[in-house]
Amino acid sequence: MNIALATENMAAEIDGPIGWVTFNKPARRNAVSLDMWQSIPAIFDRLEQDPAVKVIVLKGAGDQAFVSGADISEFEAARSSPAGNAHYDKVAEAASRRLIACPKPTIAMIRGFCIGGGLAIAIGCDIRIASEDARFGIPAARLGLGYGAAGVRELMEVVGPSFAKEIFFTARHFSAAEAREMRLVNRVVSNDSLDEYTRGYCATIAQNAPMTMHAVKRSVGELLRGENADLQVCAALVKGCFESQDYIEGRRAFMEKRRPMFRGA
Repeated sequence: MNIALATENMAAEIDGPIGWVTFNKPARRNAVSLDMWQSIPAIFDRLEQDPAVKVIVLKGAGDQAFVSGADISEFEAARSSPAGNAHYDKVAEAASRRLIACPKPTIAMIRGFCIGGGLAIAIGCDIRIASEDARFGIPAARLGLGYGAAGVRELMEVVGPSFAKEIFFTARHFSAAEAREMRLVNRVVSNDSLDEYTRGYCATIAQNAPMTMHAVKRSVGELLRGENADLQVCAALVKGCFESQDYIEGRRAFMEKRRPMFRGA
């Protein structure tokens, strides 16, 4: 089922338990433009509101790229002045925060180029599954761009300080195998099996208890805040799991040796 809130450059649909979000500009290797950033929050609002959607997958149209970075062709019009650049950054940051805040599991299914802003989108997802031909990099140092502390922190939380510096200092493209070594991606699979493997992963996730996954996702986010972590929120989410009907269903299914039917309540 296609989602009406999607735009020409951002396709979205619901297929069983999967909400698919597609960066749909293959002629430009899915380079992300202002209108694409603007549509992300509304798409995620729609997918989150549908209880049938258990996991959300982000991917690029075609076979050349996940997202090859920002659409530089619009920089002259949209980012040539301090005001324009500030507006662009505000919209992109809002979209990134919306992705990270999604309570449902998110997967970046990466084929081909995942560069610059594309890599920022991918690391905003919970899990990254890449094909063997995937290529990763942040070319800021080749363009003379400053890179905000929030983006640096998000990358550093995934790969650690040393690899984050290497990615920025060299500004080169890293292979999928190198990305796996850096823990930039969770899994690397053959080009031909990427779709099937990702769907299988989604099926596995969709069978599990939504409240448990949400509690873990929120707890991980809080724990990454260090001393600022809100442990009371984490404890409340755990308490909610134990008081849920899903917990009763999980116990009964285990004793009856059958698959549980979780409802997220």
